[in-house]
Amino acid sequence: MSEILKLKNVSKSYEGFKLDNINLTLDSGFIMGLIGPNGSGKSTTIKLILNLIKPDNGNIEVFGKKYPDNEKEIKNDIGFVLDQNHFYNHLTIHKMAKVIAPFYDRWSFESFYEYVDRFSLPVDKKIEVLSKGMKMKTSLAIALSHDAKLLLMDEPTSGLDPVVRDEFISILSELMLDERKSVIFSTHITSDLDKIADYIVFLKDGKVVLNQTKMDILENYSVVKGSKDILDQITPLLIGTRIHEYGFDALTSKKRELRNIEGIVLEKASLDDIVVYNTRR
Repeated sequence: MSEILKLKNVSKSYEGFKLDNINLTLDSGFIMGLIGPNGSGKSTTIKLILNLIKPDNGNIEVFGKKYPDNEKEIKNDIGFVLDQNHFYNHLTIHKMAKVIAPFYDRWSFESFYEYVDRFSLPVDKKIEVLSKGMKMKTSLAIALSHDAKLLLMDEPTSGLDPVVRDEFISILSELMLDERKSVIFSTHITSDLDKIADYIVFLKDGKVVLNQTKMDILENYSVVKGSKDILDQITPLLIGTRIHEYGFDALTSKKRELRNIEGIVLEKASLDDIVVYNTRR
């Protein structure tokens, strides 16, 4: 196992938004899920890792190397799948692959056509006529055809039907059998991360709210439900409290303190709950 990625005290400011002092590390063989509401900084973080934008402060190391001196070497080992189509729409899948292949030292048309067959991609059709699912599969086939060590995925399953999403997740699970590889998966569909993520980074307003293993997060957090008459005594232990006609519900990381209090119920929290209640806070 080796360190694939390190962001140390990284900041990036725009008008009305700041990615503030981000610290992340990712070792080979693991999948990191980036979650958070829209505008929280997920896409900005991925663009920084790709050196598509420059940090205002801090250091970024990929495979132990820094931009810009090692940019070609770093990007030779990165594959990416983005929510927005970044191909030439007037080209066929086959021609698009031929355009991209020379940029990578380890490009393999053999691997590419194995994925083409697996995904049932119509290689002679123009990209502009493909469905979103087919475009996403094309992106994945290209990203996996040059033996990339780090796969960056920004909302890759957004807008895909459940069958295609499940196939997508299965492919990533198989990919991670190769312990040299790592994935950063940014998504608002947290159920996808429930299946495959090892680590979860929750971003809100440009700050890291949580950065833990998925197992630790799901173990440590619970949804609390109860009557309003006990709310005052436990409010400091709650996150994102919602009061309604029949009582309240909230998130907590203090379930030990709450366990023996009468009038409340503790339920297992999902990643969706983590996002919703922390965003509400």
